[in-house]
Amino acid sequence: MTSQSQGIQQLLQAEKRAKDKLEEAKKRKGKRLKQAKEEAVAETDQYRMQREKAFHLKQSKMMGSQSHLADEIEEQTLEKIKELHRSYNKCMESVIKQLLSMVCDMKAEVHVNYRATS
Repeated sequence: MTSQSQGIQQLLQAEKRAKDKLEEAKKRKGKRLKQAKEEAVAETDQYRMQREKAFHLKQSKMMGSQSHLADEIEEQTLEKIKELHRSYNKCMESVIKQLLSMVCDMKAEVHVNYRATS
């Protein structure tokens, strides 16, 4: 009987050791999955940062050239406005004199198509 109880004890101990090994293996597997997940997240974050950096570089090149064009257009517009103001100031007096002479210096004449009916 003692050999039977001793055999049962050995089986129970072996079962306990197997159970402990299974739990330990599950813990290692969980740790490894967690570590793999963290590595994957870190890798994707690094890739995303590289792509964003490349995107921002291209964007800054494009926006830089666009802002340069906008600056040139603004400069040309201001120069054209200044030129128009100079032309206005230069010709204003002569145009006003011409308009006043056309309005004020009227000559009374009979129109060429006028027919006297009498």
